[in-house]
Amino acid sequence: MTDVNVAAFEEFLHGWMIRQRNYLDDLLSAQQQQQELDDSDRLNLLNRVICHYGQYFEEKSKIAHQNILLLFSPPWFSSLERTFLWVAGFKPGLTFQLVNKTLEDLSENQRQRLSELNQETKRKERELNDELAKVHESMAGPPLVDMIRSHGRVCLSRSFMAEEGTVPSTVKETLENLVTNADALRTETALRVVQILKPAQVLNFFVAVAELQLRIRSLGLDKDAQSGNQGVHSGYLSTPNVVSLMSILDEQDQTAREREYRNAKHVIKAKQKSQTLKMKQIYKVEKM
Repeated sequence: MTDVNVAAFEEFLHGWMIRQRNYLDDLLSAQQQQQELDDSDRLNLLNRVICHYGQYFEEKSKIAHQNILLLFSPPWFSSLERTFLWVAGFKPGLTFQLVNKTLEDLSENQRQRLSELNQETKRKERELNDELAKVHESMAGPPLVDMIRSHGRVCLSRSFMAEEGTVPSTVKETLENLVTNADALRTETALRVVQILKPAQVLNFFVAVAELQLRIRSLGLDKDAQSGNQGVHSGYLSTPNVVSLMSILDEQDQTAREREYRNAKHVIKAKQKSQTLKMKQIYKVEKM
């Protein structure tokens, strides 16, 4: 049953990532046409992107119900992607890092509201960390993190045997509830941030999110392919590699600046072309 779950989610994720790239192209196109873009078209695109992320969490919840351990040792992610996991997903606080890194036009009111939301999110993250620690301490046998990693290795080898039975059902139920609460915090935080931002800022934020996710996935898959590394990192207690994350963000920031420069050159050329046409028209009128 577990191998069927893995195959089904891998197939879904493959299609979801393709759509993610397509949405990124749409977002970049809209970003280049910010001045000409109709508000309704922009909002329609943003709502479709939000629904796209909603589909991911819906499929993830199905896996959580079928086999929660898979989410803590996901064989469909690269080794690099797994190092960024916190309670089987991204840490909600990453949202604020991206906003601060990519949006320079925040008002003082927006900064204040984001700061307050950030503090509230950190408090809820600590509460979930405490609950995870209690689960870990309640295990009388081998440490839970070792069991999860062992389960992940079994998943990767496609030989499932009876590994899942080594974790008590009560613990698996607790883990499922924790992931549900963590996913709720992830989505709630992102949606509340979106409500604070202006539509144009949300568009830029979504570009940054998609680029970061696709960049980490690309780097991770390339690294695993080169090293043949399929080691499992648990999403239970792992902490994001801040140095790697910041280097990726810096590279992404540089790419964004280069794109802005190209867009600015495009706008200048368009204005120059328009002015040249106007001058030619004026010249023709004067000659007549």
